[in-house]
Amino acid sequence: MKNKEIYILGVGHNTIVYIDLAESCGYKVVGLYHYNDERVGENIHGIPILDSNSNLFKKESLKNMNFAISVGDNKIRANLAEQIRRKGGNIPTLIHPTAVVSMYATISNGVVIHVNSVVQADAAIGQDSVLSYNSSVTHSSTIGKSCYLAAASTIGAYIIIQDYVLVGQAAVLVSGKLEYVGSNSIIGAGSIVIKNVEPNTIVAGNPAKLIKRSKDD
Repeated sequence: MKNKEIYILGVGHNTIVYIDLAESCGYKVVGLYHYNDERVGENIHGIPILDSNSNLFKKESLKNMNFAISVGDNKIRANLAEQIRRKGGNIPTLIHPTAVVSMYATISNGVVIHVNSVVQADAAIGQDSVLSYNSSVTHSSTIGKSCYLAAASTIGAYIIIQDYVLVGQAAVLVSGKLEYVGSNSIIGAGSIVIKNVEPNTIVAGNPAKLIKRSKDD
């Protein structure tokens, strides 16, 4: 029988959203892990904070254990996921029942798709990427690994989003106007993107323009 118990890494305001998502996907959340040990023993919505992340990763093995990662920062989330997998743990893909995901889309391991999001046919979502509520990925577009698409963001058709990209709330990447968004870039909330975004840059506005080079440059 498939193990339907799951643990959540990350204790904060968004934790209840992940509890709700995991339960909606048929999992039972049995414990939480925080970035340090200051809150061990607390209960969040009746679920105990068991330990710190660092102590979790001191275990010899995480085999047969399921995890979800309630962390918005793409690099931190990717690092935690790598440590879980290295210890044999599993990060299941979580797709909310209200999301609409085409049977012709490709969804990688560890992807999180929240309420009312849409992934059209021939789209691909990379490992550990997160689609927040009401976001959409149009046909024939690709989202790289460990990206974050904030609420109500729209990725138009035939666009390649490289790794570790943050797309802000309600940003729109217009079909036919751009080919790619480079890795480690950030697109500001509400932006309308009509040309390529280079790696390690921050863009914002309507139309989106370069604001500055990001810290990863």
